[in-house]
Amino acid sequence: MLRSPFPSRKPEDFRILLFYPNLHMSALMPQSMGIFTTLLQDEGYIAGYQVDENGGKPVLNIDLKYFQGKPVIEEIKRASRPGLRSYKGKENLPRVRAGLGISIMSTNKGLMTETQARAAGIGGEVLCTVF
Repeated sequence: MLRSPFPSRKPEDFRILLFYPNLHMSALMPQSMGIFTTLLQDEGYIAGYQVDENGGKPVLNIDLKYFQGKPVIEEIKRASRPGLRSYKGKENLPRVRAGLGISIMSTNKGLMTETQARAAGIGGEVLCTVF
């Protein structure tokens, strides 16, 4: 796994390590997080991903997306955690920075963004926010 150039940040705050363009253009994460990568790619936050082998274990190699030399993803924040779950009904779905970011939610129809959940008229557990 790649090391973060930001040692003062807590690793719990984000699952994908974000780097400056001159350091790394990709990141590695466990294959179990694959459903997040499809949502991020559909929303245009990452360029793509592929499954590789690392020490006999499958890992995702994520190609990060940059715009004018800056990463498209500025922050990924964990909203729900084991000690404090965050559930929202269809009326109270969160908007990330006035609609500029997305929230990834776990619903009874599977993982989706808050705009997809709003269109379907369902609520669920807010897992993380991406901006």
